Amino acid sequence: MKLGEMSFFQLASQRMSWLGTRQSVISQNIANADTANYKAKEISAFDEMVQKNAPRQGLAVTSAQHITGDQATPEGVRVDIDRDAPESSISGNTVQLEQQTMAAADVAGSYRLAAELYRKGHALLTIAATGTR
Repeated sequence: MKLGEMSFFQLASQRMSWLGTRQSVISQNIANADTANYKAKEISAFDEMVQKNAPRQGLAVTSAQHITGDQATPEGVRVDIDRDAPESSISGNTVQLEQQTMAAADVAGSYRLAAELYRKGHALLTIAATGTR
């Protein structure tokens, strides 16, 4: 059995991919903080992606609009306008740099946690299979 086929490793890998996509969207928001009429974007929740796609073998995109730009978006993840973004500024822009910076820091911490859990899971599997570290 391959590590990627085990549900724990598959879930950790999907989480890391989702976090990478979220970081990409946050980066786009920050890059467009001074663009007139730019609306801040956010991606769909991770648990929503997992619940929608749990019964199927692969993840599916149901609309071409779910993927924006050239970014590598995991299947089943939607990139939409952030409904929680504050009202727009005079220029029509809804990006708040403080909010985006905090979101980027949250993503970085979550990514480190997912990577560490993946590493620990691999170490436990190695100990179970070989009896040694």
